[in-house]
Amino acid sequence: MRAARNVEIVEVGPRDGLQNEAVAIPASLKVEFINRAVAAGLKRIEVASFVNPRRVPQMADAEQVLAALPRRNDVQYVGLVLNRAGFDRAAAAGCCEIGMAVFTTDSFNQRNQGTTSAGSLRAWRDISAAAHAAGIRAQITISAAFGCPFEGEVPPSRVVELAREAAEGAPFEIAIADTIGVGVPSQVTDLFGRVAEALPGMTLRGHFHNTRNTGLANAYAAVEAGARVLDSSLGGLGGCPFAPAATGNIPTEDLLYMLGRMGITTGVDLDAAIATARWIEQQVGRTVPGMLVKAGPFPGVGVPAARSAP
Repeated sequence: MRAARNVEIVEVGPRDGLQNEAVAIPASLKVEFINRAVAAGLKRIEVASFVNPRRVPQMADAEQVLAALPRRNDVQYVGLVLNRAGFDRAAAAGCCEIGMAVFTTDSFNQRNQGTTSAGSLRAWRDISAAAHAAGIRAQITISAAFGCPFEGEVPPSRVVELAREAAEGAPFEIAIADTIGVGVPSQVTDLFGRVAEALPGMTLRGHFHNTRNTGLANAYAAVEAGARVLDSSLGGLGGCPFAPAATGNIPTEDLLYMLGRMGITTGVDLDAAIATARWIEQQVGRTVPGMLVKAGPFPGVGVPAARSAP
């Protein structure tokens, strides 16, 4: 596939980023975080997950967050759902897009969703049909596509198999996710190529965690392989509550810097993204993983060149 010259960014910080925080994050702060992201130019934002609050307590206020967000025709508020009950909650709350996930192994899927991978695919087909009937955009993620913390290596053929089955639910997009951050660029190139060959015309999204410091390299490989959409999290917040040692998503501001220097447009303001990442760092009370939060952009990218010293 031909490398993209324009990439859409899906901001996942308010959901995937905050779900793993040890401190309680009030709904009002989540809403401000989302509004700041929108002001920076991010137009697709994963704002909440509609899951069992006992399992993911940071997302217990999903309906409250949605109710407080301003409705805009140019912004998609995305809700993560894992079963039909979650979808019904998301639809009632006013989500205009829902995302579902299925893990490549039964071990991980059982821990995350309480069912097998096949069980989640059955739930997806039901959810997708309901979403289409309600006029809600529906997409799905193939999670742990590059490896599982419980079963080890995942064959690319398994990812292709799940993508084919997921496509039967007519998603507008399929994401390939390195949930625990074990993949490397050559694997990304190979896997995106295989899925694209199996599902010609399907929009592919990349979701990369930076657990082993390969996240940005993998995002680059995905773009070069033709991915048009990438997930990222302001400040690099994130992690999976059900995966040992899983760390954050690739930082949105670091991704914007890389893509901008490559001549790839995103429609997101780099300075505003850095400012928002610095703001959320203060709110969570700890140093975030993002590098541009610390170093800032290079002159000529996002800020005017510095004046020469006298």
